Amino acid sequence: MKLFSYAAGILFCLAAGFAQAGERPADIPEGMGVMPSNVPVPADNPMSAAKVELGKKLYFESALSKSGHFSCNSCHNLGTWGVDNQVTSIGHKWQRGGRNAPTVLNSGFWSKQFWDGRAPLLEDQAKGPPLNPVEMALDSEAAAVARLQNAGYSAEFDAVFGKHSISYDNMAKAIAAFERTLNTPDAPFDLYVQGKGDISKAAKRGMKKVAEIGCTSCHAGPLFTNNQFMPFRYGSDEGLKSVTGKDEDDHVFRVQSWRNVAMTAPYFHNGSAQTLAEAVTIMAKVQLDTRLSKRDVRDIVAFLETLTGVVPTITYPQLPRPAGHALDWRE
Repeated sequence: MKLFSYAAGILFCLAAGFAQAGERPADIPEGMGVMPSNVPVPADNPMSAAKVELGKKLYFESALSKSGHFSCNSCHNLGTWGVDNQVTSIGHKWQRGGRNAPTVLNSGFWSKQFWDGRAPLLEDQAKGPPLNPVEMALDSEAAAVARLQNAGYSAEFDAVFGKHSISYDNMAKAIAAFERTLNTPDAPFDLYVQGKGDISKAAKRGMKKVAEIGCTSCHAGPLFTNNQFMPFRYGSDEGLKSVTGKDEDDHVFRVQSWRNVAMTAPYFHNGSAQTLAEAVTIMAKVQLDTRLSKRDVRDIVAFLETLTGVVPTITYPQLPRPAGHALDWRE
């Protein structure tokens, strides 16, 4: 009888534990939540497995650069959290770009692309680098299409988009479809929110601190960005003003997400902050006029580290190539 009562007690405790496992902890600040699972998809570019696979090949395709040395993955390396971890990236003829390369991970959730938001959608963003003289440096959209035809892509475009469909627009659509799959769920913070795991005491202090001092007015919601433009009076870059020409847009930039931020150093549009602790300290001072203690900085960094999600497994694709002759990489 005693044994039965003991066993029943254990079962009751286990049942109670499981009942609480899915509950949201009470200490999580309002607005914070689990990484979304559904990426917005434009009506004119529906997802399909074949399109995603074509986009993956194009993402790794160096034929889209004039020298044949660079691909999307060169600056947004999927082996290193969608960045190259450099202050500014190397492009055509070893030139350096003017801004730090943001991560491509979770980029399907952003309302605008690039630091200055000049591209509304991933499709628009994908059209930029191949023709940028400092990046991939192709002479024209027609040159890009000719490169892809030369490399043997016509049949693959026909299979995804229909007959005679190889084009610069469809190239961008395929790359964008692939990029919308590059999402990072199940960060320690996400598991904590769902009652499936825990985070450290330091991370919990940091979580409360960022809400307390006002960081989450911009780094808001489950994505830890409000997807808006905000002034950041730091460095010489004019930001959005370089696109609009308006004085009120001087030093205005799109708010970057904190998702995976621990893995994407260096920080800021100019890559000037080498460590996450440095970035936290500068942002608090410049944006909030707040001088953080060393412990506060450590706690906030501990919290930001809990936002590192699980990266998708990407198998390097076999790229189309013509049989029996070499590609011409002459400039």
